Amino acid sequence: MFLSVFDLFKLGVGPSSSHTMGPMVAGQRFLDSLRVQPFRAHGLRASLHGSLAFTGKGHATDRATILGLAGFTPASMDMDAAEAALARNRETRLLEPQGLGPLVFDPERDLRFDYDHTLPGHANGMTLSATDAQGDVIYHQIYYSIGGGFVMTDQELADKAGAVRSDATSSVPYPFASAAEMLEMAQASGKSIARMKEANELCFRSRPDMLAGLDRIWTAMRDCMDRGLSTDGVLPGGLHVRRRARAIHAKLVEERGLNMTAPHVINDWMSAYAMAVNEENAAGGQVVTAPTNGAAGTVPAVIRYWLDHVPGASERLLPDFLLTAAAVGGLIKHNASISGAECGCQAEVGSAAAMAAAGLAAVLGGTPQQVENAAEIALEHHLGMTCDPVRGLVQVPCIERNGLGAIKAVAAASLALRGDGSHIVPLDAAIETMRQTGRDMSEKYKETSLGGLAVNVPNC
Repeated sequence: MFLSVFDLFKLGVGPSSSHTMGPMVAGQRFLDSLRVQPFRAHGLRASLHGSLAFTGKGHATDRATILGLAGFTPASMDMDAAEAALARNRETRLLEPQGLGPLVFDPERDLRFDYDHTLPGHANGMTLSATDAQGDVIYHQIYYSIGGGFVMTDQELADKAGAVRSDATSSVPYPFASAAEMLEMAQASGKSIARMKEANELCFRSRPDMLAGLDRIWTAMRDCMDRGLSTDGVLPGGLHVRRRARAIHAKLVEERGLNMTAPHVINDWMSAYAMAVNEENAAGGQVVTAPTNGAAGTVPAVIRYWLDHVPGASERLLPDFLLTAAAVGGLIKHNASISGAECGCQAEVGSAAAMAAAGLAAVLGGTPQQVENAAEIALEHHLGMTCDPVRGLVQVPCIERNGLGAIKAVAAASLALRGDGSHIVPLDAAIETMRQTGRDMSEKYKETSLGGLAVNVPNC
């Protein structure tokens, strides 16, 4: 199965691609399965396990599960309609997905946070069940939310369907499954990484459709950033985290043009851009996975830095940025993970920084070797980063961390462009190291809020 640029960059809702979008997608898939069964269900049940249980309240996993079982999807969800459906469920204890009639679902009874039993396939596991009029289970399915809004059943995971979700498929002209293969193909073809990824994409859609889709992605990223840069207030969830992006951005605009501005102020611009996106995500707004919600601010911030602050930048090259970033993101997902619950934040912000660094190096004229080097530098210097959100919310340290990820991405691209592309640590080695580090990392530091900042910072 081909991993498209539109798989890595897709519209969704906050605060989490794995804990919010994934359960919603699982609910929708379960309803689709129910629609083809020879029986009529009377009620529904859901059970959340592992990280979905431990940080589910902070990530609004319960809300997302209910909405998914009501028939809502992340990419097309109407917020007002969603709130109305939740209100009806609180009043009637029923859900009314299209084509299935009213189904009994009492969240207090039928939605369970199971802290004691993890499911074997992945840290983000959930079970969805249909019941008859007597309350007996007549159909059930296990789903795993594997990061970035991707969802697999237990059977799909067992069959290792995800092992081929990359460009490594015979149906495309450049079937690279590793960075080494990507560079070899670039050398042999004389094409950039963006042109190879584009050729692969065009096997599945027309060029106008691809370009229109990429434009929609950037428009959604930019609109999300602009909303964050113009909104004040306190983020939901109980930590009383104040939005800061608007005030920082306003101060930077006020200072623009002053002769005595220090060079490092550019870092504040990048942080403001990234924080704006992640504040919107934390508030449950519409974001673009890049490659996840928790890391959604890094790539857009670097794009905005490039467009607004780098002389000669042009949106004409935006497809090259996104295609290059997607090529690198696909390699990371294929060979390691983009899931914080699986490998910690190195897999989320670390992956995002590598993608952003690669994209920036590409549009600044880097060779494929320099692009690969940029991605490697960015990923290498996120290795070991834990995922320890305070109170299970995608706020502390997540919002600021995206800003620092953007800064690291720009620094990585700049360093790579100062060299000739040769370097000691290949990107493949950094990706494999990230996978091994994630495997060895204590579960306390993989999106469970059982260690790190989550237990050392007062959350009330």
